[in-house]
Amino acid sequence: MAFWVLFLVLLCTSSALVNANIEGDALYAFRRALKDPGNVLQSWDPTLVNPCTWFHVTCDGDNRVTRLDLGNAGLSGTLVPELGRLEKLQYLELYRNYLVGRIPKELGGLKSLLSLDLYHNNLTGTIPPSLSRLTSLRFLRLNGNRLRGRIPRELSKLGSLKILDVSNNDLCGTIPTWGAFSKFTERSFENNPRLAGPELMGSVSYDLGCSS
Repeated sequence: MAFWVLFLVLLCTSSALVNANIEGDALYAFRRALKDPGNVLQSWDPTLVNPCTWFHVTCDGDNRVTRLDLGNAGLSGTLVPELGRLEKLQYLELYRNYLVGRIPKELGGLKSLLSLDLYHNNLTGTIPPSLSRLTSLRFLRLNGNRLRGRIPRELSKLGSLKILDVSNNDLCGTIPTWGAFSKFTERSFENNPRLAGPELMGSVSYDLGCSS
């Protein structure tokens, strides 16, 4: 009996260490893609087994990363696909920085995410349709970037979504009006010069205003 108890303890400990290493590696990959003139990431030491000791990182009781709070931190650089490995992440707060490049499609793997705040950066490219897999998402704020292309229709499946803001970008096409999108006002979409307005049951082309 004592052997099996010890075995289970060792198994759980080993699993926790593996998860901590995976998540630490993912966060450090992000760290390497950033410039940090204010040294806010100085505590992100890759030699430590547990990233839960790093500043701006919050973990649960199982030492799984649940929050990344780096809003208004003076960071520049790019998002990295490795962030999609943070399976227990609930809050990704990276607003008001100087991030550039695309939003990785791998963020669609953050199945526990409640809040994705990337507003007021310099992000480009399109909104990944993979974000429609974030079924627990309540807050999606991508405003104040340089995002282009269509609003993915798939995002209308996000039944938990309470706040959506994609204003002040360069989106095109039409605005989905069903599902989660039925409750959002024009304010969520304003200042996208090539965005043509609501999609009216097929009478307005979804591609209206988008270049080929």
